Amino acid sequence: MNNSTPPGALPEEFAQRLQQIISSERFADCWTSFTRPMATSFRINSLRGRTEDVAAELTQAGFDLLPLAWNADAFSVPDDQRRALTESAACAEGRIYIQNPSSMIPPLALDPQPGEEVLDLAAAPGGKTLHMAALMENRGRIGAVEVVRNRFFRLRSTLERGNAQIVQTYMKDGTRVWRQCSERFDRVLLDAPCSGEGLFQIDQPQSFAYWGKKKRAEMVRKQRRLLYSAVRSLKPGGTLVYSTCTFAPEENEAVVQHALEQFGDALAVRDIELHLDAMQPGLSEWQGAAFCPPLRAARRIVPDGVMEGFFICKLYKRESTRDM
Repeated sequence: MNNSTPPGALPEEFAQRLQQIISSERFADCWTSFTRPMATSFRINSLRGRTEDVAAELTQAGFDLLPLAWNADAFSVPDDQRRALTESAACAEGRIYIQNPSSMIPPLALDPQPGEEVLDLAAAPGGKTLHMAALMENRGRIGAVEVVRNRFFRLRSTLERGNAQIVQTYMKDGTRVWRQCSERFDRVLLDAPCSGEGLFQIDQPQSFAYWGKKKRAEMVRKQRRLLYSAVRSLKPGGTLVYSTCTFAPEENEAVVQHALEQFGDALAVRDIELHLDAMQPGLSEWQGAAFCPPLRAARRIVPDGVMEGFFICKLYKRESTRDM
């Protein structure tokens, strides 16, 4: 972090970098989003109730639900209803899961099907794992991996409350999973640990207290090892989604490009079929270094007051990597 940054302000270097990453027409709204809390959004959990029934329950309880047009199970409520929503029976009993809409996109992009075997390689706190179990209608199997002890138990609590019956949880290092599960899974989700730039809030200095080049480098080392494990764990013909909640190209396009170079023709970038106003294509270059053209198919979600900052890239495994 820049020591000259005044209290209550984001680092100047972060602002300079962001201006090079975010399109000029979106930058003002993006920057404004760091000054106020995101809208309160949630997903109705189909493993605990039907969308129409839960929505009617909440409406009767006095909540003003605003549907999200691109996800029939997702809604937002006014800011002054957030606390009541978190204290509602629907939340306590797992019929809803409070979650930013950006976090709902990686499972939708992965599109896991009933009966498949899926790996969630960095699963806590469990919202995306629960979403995948719902998409799979509690049929098939999900292996959910988390290495940090307190986060692991939060993951298990989320899944139990949400009735995700097909999930087996493992407290272990995700970078080593491929050694025991080589080319086992139909689909893999890697929502990787990152520098969290998409979650920065000016009134929460702890959200960016450790930001800087050193933090990015630490994250990149973890991300590369986790993505390697994800690819090696994926069956030929399988789909992988890599996502982060940060803007940094070093942690996004550059990490995926490193994997593309490692695995050559065995790995390909695929289009993400969900199209939202808050999305922009992956970058073509960063600080003078070009990215491979297929990475334009990746998507960066630009904060707009509802959506948090996110990066998503969908990959397809063309052939086995066992000899690599």
